[in-house]
Amino acid sequence: MSSEFPETRIVEMVFPNHTNSYDQLFGGYALSLMDKLAFIVASRYARTPVVTASSDKIEFRSPVKEGDLIEFVGRIERIGRTSITVDIEMYSENLISGARALCTTGKFMMVAVDADGKPTPVQQPTGG
Repeated sequence: MSSEFPETRIVEMVFPNHTNSYDQLFGGYALSLMDKLAFIVASRYARTPVVTASSDKIEFRSPVKEGDLIEFVGRIERIGRTSITVDIEMYSENLISGARALCTTGKFMMVAVDADGKPTPVQQPTGG
């Protein structure tokens, strides 16, 4: 990714209602937050409505425990004619020990849409 596209971060806590029967972060909740960040990253760049077209290469590398902090980092990987591909990394952090780990990664393709929901060209930012 080019340094001209700043990264965007969001942080959440893993509470009991976010976990599966093993007291670990439910994968569906993680995917929801990853998609939310991809939406934010693409929207900030395009300044037009965007929708999720696909997610790809989602890798759950290590489990996240209840009580951990999770930090999501989103970066633009590619800008197409009507799409923006966003890389998302999710890190877990134990708030007591400070131990951090990259636990999940994925790519999300977001598509710019017009008022009728049809793909529309991504407008290049005009500076400032």
